[in-house]
Formats: sequence, C-alpha cells, structure tokens
Amino acid sequence: MIEIFWDNHFKKAYKKRTQNTPYLKRKLAIAILKFEKNPFEKSLNTHKLSGSMSEYWSFKVDYNCRIIFKFIDESKVIFYDVGTHDQVY
Repeated sequence: MIEIFWDNHFKKAYKKRTQNTPYLKRKLAIAILKFEKNPFEKSLNTHKLSGSMSEYWSFKVDYNCRIIFKFIDESKVIFYDVGTHDQVY
C-alpha cells in the first residue's frame, strides 16, 4: 500500500476544486483509495509526464480531473496538484 503526503499547494487546490462540487470530492476519494492499493491500476491511467514536468506523474480521477504527484520512494508519494488538464499542466 502506498503512503500519500499532500503538498500545501495540493491542499489548497483540493479545497478550491471541491468546495462546491461534492460529486468531485467523492470521485477523488474513490480514485485516491484505488491509487493507494495499486498506483498503476488500469482505470487510473497513471503515466510519467514529460518536458518541464518530467519528474512528475499523473493519474485520472475522471475524464476531466487529474492528480499530479511525485514518487518519493517505492512506497511513498507526494500529491502536488489536482484539477482539469488545463489547470494542472
């Protein structure tokens, strides 16, 4: 199981994006639970980013929402951002 840490930027983005969208909060909770069990579960579409964000990874919460994160080691990650494709890239 993966241990997840939330960067301050992620905390602010999470609060802002879920403030008036309880359905997104539920989708995020489900996706994060899946990620904890298996970060490379097919439905999450986890992939390494390229270019200026090449040290980061991303996974899908739903069609529009992504979480940006970085592996600290094999069993620990830190979440950096959450939002739509345009918001996080």
